[in-house]
Amino acid sequence: MIENLETLLVLSRFGTMLESSTELRITQSAVSKRIASLEKYYGKKLIQKKGRRVELTPSGQRLVDRITPILSELRELFIEEMGPGHGELVIGVSDAILSSWGPAVFHDIKLEMPDVNFRFHTHRTPVVLDRVRSGEFMLGVCTGSSDLGTDLQSELIKLEPMVVIPSGLKKIRFPEQDELGVITIEDYSGAWRSFKDDVKRLRIRREVSLESFFSVAQMAIAGFGHGLVPIGVAQTLNVPESCLINLGEKGLHRPVRFVARKSTWSVPIVASFYKSLLEKARQHERGQ
Repeated sequence: MIENLETLLVLSRFGTMLESSTELRITQSAVSKRIASLEKYYGKKLIQKKGRRVELTPSGQRLVDRITPILSELRELFIEEMGPGHGELVIGVSDAILSSWGPAVFHDIKLEMPDVNFRFHTHRTPVVLDRVRSGEFMLGVCTGSSDLGTDLQSELIKLEPMVVIPSGLKKIRFPEQDELGVITIEDYSGAWRSFKDDVKRLRIRREVSLESFFSVAQMAIAGFGHGLVPIGVAQTLNVPESCLINLGEKGLHRPVRFVARKSTWSVPIVASFYKSLLEKARQHERGQ
């Protein structure tokens, strides 16, 4: 029954059988069978088709609203019993972190916690936060401001400098007076929300927005415009440091944060991971 209810939650979030099956690592047929089993048990239609997507019926929405906090508590039931060096950590990570400096840092942490099973999931920051809230992820490593509401607690891990990759890797100077037009991340990004005021202060104008910092960097390298990205993205793509305009010196950074529900923050395995992450991330920063 619990896996059927979890399936309904996932389907309510994604809205398609295909995306839900991918997330759950089961077939679309299995998703349909689980939902059908729930509808038979409750004697009510829980989902309905809307074009190519599905949405919850009023009965389905009431069920999801009722079971969400219950399933969240069930996920946390045995977390408190985990020791600092044993158990499993389910971690949501912003995709630009897991695609740049994150794996090296997490590998160093793994060496210190060899008996812990790490399960990483990469998503945009808002998705990571939602799944930490729901209890699907025990913790998150993502970007954005500290204003996360009362249900989550976050601590700053590092401030990653933002850099400008010049269009076509042709060296430019940061303008003293005029605006600098750039390609950069879209509004939905937690990083953009955290530093957009500093972007205005530095007279940087976003001309084009994309969904991924790596896409921004690749477009800049190809010559489609200057790209504003975190320094870790530029380094991962082997952009020569001599080409970059480092805006960290001007106060433009993206904050990287450790996020967890308040109820899981003091769990030994979570606290141990946080302590190690703080140390390894700063060591990595000094080694850059």
